[in-house]
Amino acid sequence: MTAQVEYVRLAQTLPPRLLKFFARYPPAVTSATSQQDAATDIATPVTGSANPNADQTESTSPTNLSPSEKPNPFKSHKHPETGRWHDPVYSLRRQADLVKMAKAHGIEDLLPFTTKGSQEGRKRREEHGLRVKGTGVGQKVKGKAWERTMKSRLGRRKEAMLGMPAMVQQWKQLGHVKDDQVAAGVEISQGREVLPSNVKPIHYSLTIEPNFEKFTYEGEVVIDLDVKDDTTSISLNTLELEIHSTKIAAGGNEITSLPKLTYNDDAQVTTIAFDKLIPAGSKAQLTQTFTGQLNDKMAGFYRSTYKHNGTTKYLATTQMEPTDARRAFPCFDEPALKAEYTITLIADKHLTCLSNMDQLSESMVESKINGTEKKAVTFRKTPLMSSYLLAFIVGELNCIETNDFRVPIRVFATPDKDIEHGRFSLDLAAKTLDFYEKTFDSKFPLPKMDMVAVPDFSAGAMENWGLITYRVVDVLFDSKTSGASTKERIAEVVQHELAHQWFGNLVTMDFWEGLWLNEGFATWMSWYSCNTFYPEWKVWQSYVTDTLQGALSLDSLRSSHPIEVPVKRADEINQIFDAISYSKGSCVLRMISKYLGEQTFMEGIRRYLKKHAYGNTKTEDLWAALSDASGKPVQKIMDIWTKNVGYPVVTVDEGTGSNTISVKQNRFLRTADVKPEEDKTLFPVFLGLRTKDGVNEELTLSEREREFEIPDANFFKLNADHSGIYRTLYSPSRLGKLGEAAKQGLLSVEDRAGMIADAGALASSGYGKTSGILSLVKSFNAEPEFVVWSELLSRISSIRSAWVFEPEPTRDALKSFQRSLVSSQAQSKGWTFTPEEDHIQAQFKALLFGSAGLAGDEKIVKAAQDMFDKFTHGDRGAIHPNIRGSVYAIVLRNGGKHEYDAIFHEYQTANDADERNTALRSLGRVKTPELIDRTLSLPLSDHVKGQDVYLPLAGLRHDAKGIEALWAWMTNNWEAIEKKCPPGLTMLSSVVQMCTSGFTTEEQLDKVQQWFAKKHTKGFDRGLEQSYDSVRAKAKWLGRDRGDVEGWLKKEGFLGGEGGKL
Repeated sequence: MTAQVEYVRLAQTLPPRLLKFFARYPPAVTSATSQQDAATDIATPVTGSANPNADQTESTSPTNLSPSEKPNPFKSHKHPETGRWHDPVYSLRRQADLVKMAKAHGIEDLLPFTTKGSQEGRKRREEHGLRVKGTGVGQKVKGKAWERTMKSRLGRRKEAMLGMPAMVQQWKQLGHVKDDQVAAGVEISQGREVLPSNVKPIHYSLTIEPNFEKFTYEGEVVIDLDVKDDTTSISLNTLELEIHSTKIAAGGNEITSLPKLTYNDDAQVTTIAFDKLIPAGSKAQLTQTFTGQLNDKMAGFYRSTYKHNGTTKYLATTQMEPTDARRAFPCFDEPALKAEYTITLIADKHLTCLSNMDQLSESMVESKINGTEKKAVTFRKTPLMSSYLLAFIVGELNCIETNDFRVPIRVFATPDKDIEHGRFSLDLAAKTLDFYEKTFDSKFPLPKMDMVAVPDFSAGAMENWGLITYRVVDVLFDSKTSGASTKERIAEVVQHELAHQWFGNLVTMDFWEGLWLNEGFATWMSWYSCNTFYPEWKVWQSYVTDTLQGALSLDSLRSSHPIEVPVKRADEINQIFDAISYSKGSCVLRMISKYLGEQTFMEGIRRYLKKHAYGNTKTEDLWAALSDASGKPVQKIMDIWTKNVGYPVVTVDEGTGSNTISVKQNRFLRTADVKPEEDKTLFPVFLGLRTKDGVNEELTLSEREREFEIPDANFFKLNADHSGIYRTLYSPSRLGKLGEAAKQGLLSVEDRAGMIADAGALASSGYGKTSGILSLVKSFNAEPEFVVWSELLSRISSIRSAWVFEPEPTRDALKSFQRSLVSSQAQSKGWTFTPEEDHIQAQFKALLFGSAGLAGDEKIVKAAQDMFDKFTHGDRGAIHPNIRGSVYAIVLRNGGKHEYDAIFHEYQTANDADERNTALRSLGRVKTPELIDRTLSLPLSDHVKGQDVYLPLAGLRHDAKGIEALWAWMTNNWEAIEKKCPPGLTMLSSVVQMCTSGFTTEEQLDKVQQWFAKKHTKGFDRGLEQSYDSVRAKAKWLGRDRGDVEGWLKKEGFLGGEGGKL
């Protein structure tokens, strides 16, 4: 056996944390690997390493040696930093012997001490009576003492023996390890940074008193613990907390009131060490007093601001997901560590106190902050729940309530808001909870449901069990000031969060790679229930152009990730709250619901919820329930979709027979550069064959290529209603036939919209010519449906975005084409609205009006200017809410300072959050350098809340000057942006993507990459890489089709001559 093969074999036998030493001192690079690669790739620590300075670990490879002088990484060599001789195989063999010894004692999955070469490890062994001899294996001391010591001091976390350590996987990718030398597959839980399992929380008693003057709060937490292993230490999560006192008791006796506390800043873990051992099977109690910051980061326990009667007021509220409960109080902040909670809030008498449960008692107590008398409100004990679902709020709040459901439902808002605007959400919640109880055959288990409009909120909403928090604009609705699209958005958000009360709260993912279980199902369920209550909205049609296209767009990038993405560290979690977890996750569920049948699918959901209530699950548990209900091998099919990145393009050709088709699948990438190793996954593709006889849902392509018989070769279409997650590539002649079929009414609305989306995405990726999609869009100029028009205009927009830095005549020609397409439709439908206006038609009118006006239709520009003039002279009803944003954008594109001042004033003074957001978002539509600079001064000013920093930026991406200004603003204000949008939260990633993804050339991409190469990108690295991929895709698209588009525009009369049509 060679040294290399033995090294790999031994590495596979060790728990991941034993590889800490080898992550810190990896083997040197051999062969022709560059010195720079040696310093970066090989020295990268194992993900999830116990090394607290993993991110700062420097290379230890001898990069100053020539290739011929570099040592064999799998043979004995002198370490370049320590000067010691290092034998990788010997070191691993020594650790393997240690594991064998642990097996003899029945504790093989407990972590032993560090290696002999570590000074820290030697000191630790000496402290605990362990000495090292020969092979480095600790000697047995006093019979069971060795085992007990390993358990109590060193065995704090049980780890499964995993198939392939991440370090070996790295070497495999670098060519030092061959495929046949390693075990297949990587366990998704490998390398997680999780707390030791020696204790488990059972119950928290948490008391909090906020200080609105100093923006701090005082807290005390008493945690009841089950002791799983003999222990002399307890580790739990804390972040930005000042711990004042710590006491530990067990069996009714105090263990210590002065333990040793150490804090790992990187892991956000406080470890409490004490001398007296607490034996396994005991009940223990940890009590800590602490002070926290009532921060302005919209994370943990934070302050939200609003103005009422000219005075700034504060609301103390929470946002714990994903890992900010530790910022609010010391806790075991992992989804699987469920516990019960009893919350007490201490506040001034006039303030409202809320938490997950209903109020149990109220008493008067002396404030620890200022000695005054305050009320102490204690809430009933919660059911078993995860820490990220805990919530509590203190502030001035108004309320409306309904008893239309089995338990009370309330909506709360601050006094500056009209609480009656919560009526739509309140009534919808009552109907939705009743519907979900019946659909899931499961009672909502809490005694009440509260929904709160929070003035500062980083997300759209948060599903805290029994106390859902929302952005104001996502829960309060005023029909006089908000349009149809806002109403639909609120309905979707409310029903999404209520679905979480079962899927996520009652049954919770085991760890964060299962986030999609929560978000994907809640997304699907919100559309499902919305369609039940509002069938006239036809939400499954817009699902194709909204949720499905969002998923396909992101997942077409090389930097995308699987639905079940391995998550190791807290700072990685926020980055997967994206279109993959939400949209692709929901699309997978929609696909499987079609495959199984909706009734069978829901029966599987009911069984899943019943079996795992109050517990934690993995994706496999859902597949098992669906298999049980259907009798079909769901896991075998769906694992491929959830554990692999990307999706296929399915190419359809005429088959060998008269009524056969040949179907082939390959990985689809927007950058059109799929490598052979990226095209190995064969997805089970549900073909959904539509013919004149109906839809055949039984056909599945599971291999690379196959022929299928069809009833009639004259008309067929794959992916009926676009419930499948793939693009379909037809020949130009077949695509032409489908266009004719659309005109004959043979294709559904979803078919037509999806077909256009596929054709556009495939053309932009080199599977066809952009002139083809332009011709296809033009042929749909008589299309009667809103959703299809939405996709048509989306495809034009994507072309214009890619061509945004091209010569002005070409850009103007594309705008002329858009104008020719929409002007007659927009003028025909008009822009007046009645109270009885059809929901879809109202959105259709608004879409056409805005598209034509921003494309320069003179009649619509004049109409917008007239409405705006009346509006600024006091006629608040002159602009209908459905087109307010379009009117603002049109007058700004065709106006100047006067229009800007008026819209900015509206942003500052409007009472309704939707009105203010519309105004702020529109300010990016300006075109002069002076007004662009003025808009860019807003995000970091006191004028704009942290939750809204991206709103004024979005509109600037519509032209070249705005894109360049965004980049300059970001690079010139980076430190201030990081301060306002901390990297650990989601907002910074959004800002970075907005400021970088608008570029279209390789030269621009190089400039961006060089700038970020000098920055620390942890917390937004995934989003940044997605921006890079997006720019690469546009650059390649332009390189292929720049001339093709110009030729088509000239042929159609939009480029050249007398300035084109219209």
